[in-house]
Amino acid sequence: MNDTLQRFLFERLSVRGEVVHLDATWREALSRHDYPPPVRTLLGEMMASCLLLSATLKLQGSIIMQIQGDGPVSLMVVEATAQRTLRGLAHSVAEVPEGNLQAKFGSGRLVITVDHGKEGTAQRYQGIVALEGKTLAAALDAYLERSEQLPTRLWLASNEQCAAGLLLQRLPGAGADEDAWDRVVTLGATITDNELLELPAAAIIQRLFHQEDVWLLDAEAVSFRCSCSRERVAGMLHNLGPDEVTDILRTEGEIEVTCEFCNKRYTFDAVDAQQLFAEGAQLGTHPTQH
Repeated sequence: MNDTLQRFLFERLSVRGEVVHLDATWREALSRHDYPPPVRTLLGEMMASCLLLSATLKLQGSIIMQIQGDGPVSLMVVEATAQRTLRGLAHSVAEVPEGNLQAKFGSGRLVITVDHGKEGTAQRYQGIVALEGKTLAAALDAYLERSEQLPTRLWLASNEQCAAGLLLQRLPGAGADEDAWDRVVTLGATITDNELLELPAAAIIQRLFHQEDVWLLDAEAVSFRCSCSRERVAGMLHNLGPDEVTDILRTEGEIEVTCEFCNKRYTFDAVDAQQLFAEGAQLGTHPTQH
């Protein structure tokens, strides 16, 4: 059950589901930052939910989920890729209350961006709604209902060691059993946080849906991975231009960039920076023709 996403299908019902467990993946994300407990719990739930939603889509790129607010937590961002990798971060003050989403974020908004990994803006979709609901699961349920997607329900849990989630989604076509969706959701709602965190997918499905015929698909491995790199940072510095880079070097002596997601640091000195603007050019001077 460690660091896996496992999908399942109801044999005679137009319903599918997913269970995710994040263990080493979640602890790796936590090792990069020291978050207050309420932020830590919510970030774990957000990482689990982002991966669950990404698995309902056919995409080559990624899905980015973020909440922006004016409360103690100003920003929380999670990215899940088609390769089943995750990364996330949060910005908050030192003291964050244990209350509902509004207590943490104040007046906020939920933004979900789907990047299909293909060139062209038509392959990128972004939905923005006001942050509603007391829990993240409730906020996502409201978002999905408002966006007129397939009916979907989520249950999420997180602690210091593990983050987990359960997703149920109604597929097009009611099938022979018109009451199936309500019945399955009612059963899903009996799951407890401890069961989500401690039981493997097969045990969760047996516990909830033992009276249904369910096909459990092979588990997919999940991992923490940040997409930052020295090359991407170099590209960002190149976009600043030689004059601005030279000014920073003159003031600071070197340029240090830290990735907010993984806390990895990239350092560039004058020699490194000069190589960014190759083709025979010195930083701060015009290229010499050869």
